[in-house]
Amino acid sequence: MTPVALTIAGSDPSGGAGLQADLKVFHELGVYGTSVVTLLTVQNTCGVDSIDPLGADYIERQLRAVVGDIPPHAAKTGALGSTEAVERVAEWAKEGVCPLVVDPVAVATQGGELLSSAGREALVKQLLPVCALVTPNLDEAEALASMRVTSVVEMEEAAARIAALGAAAVLIKGGHLPADVRAIDLLWIDGEVERLESDRFPTRHTHGTGCAFSAAVTAELARGADVKVAVRAAKLFITRAIETAPGLGRGAGPPNYHVGSI
Repeated sequence: MTPVALTIAGSDPSGGAGLQADLKVFHELGVYGTSVVTLLTVQNTCGVDSIDPLGADYIERQLRAVVGDIPPHAAKTGALGSTEAVERVAEWAKEGVCPLVVDPVAVATQGGELLSSAGREALVKQLLPVCALVTPNLDEAEALASMRVTSVVEMEEAAARIAALGAAAVLIKGGHLPADVRAIDLLWIDGEVERLESDRFPTRHTHGTGCAFSAAVTAELARGADVKVAVRAAKLFITRAIETAPGLGRGAGPPNYHVGSI
């Protein structure tokens, strides 16, 4: 059986983040990718010019059409764009079709708000309780946990707080820790904490790495891995992708999504 993974996310025409990055990762990891577009952006490696969310009805119609025809073995969310979109995706997720990875994208790395405060509240109350894993970066972890997160110790506390909101597992991405610290991500699951460490590489080309990390986890889940195994494999994938970034664009370019399964 061919594993299938679904991304419900925004479009990045430069191909480095959003659903384009997700689909590249799915393909590279041997998973058939499907997608639901939630918002359109005008952006490149230098910045975001505009963000245009699609209507919730249109998003739901896409979701029902693709899932009804090609059921996914795992799914992920990226930027959802509106409170109504969060609510529609949450209603679908409650049906338990497959494990859901929630990447709580609220602000584009290149600048620009992708979800309002009301949308973030809906994400916490409706999406977190039905997800298999939530994957915030440090800024997103601070917002979800209502605390400052500037160290690994604080990452652990934040993960516990986020889990208390209903998430079955929490992966805090520590890429924005001080540069003299190794690249440390933290997985909280079933009350246990696991630190995933790797070398840090001197590159500005990290646009889309958060999307790609969560997409790699989703691909591994679609292939039948449990959350711990999926996260460990995804960490190896994204580390190699950053290390071998092709240097595209005049700004913060994408990593290398063609590193293969690690």
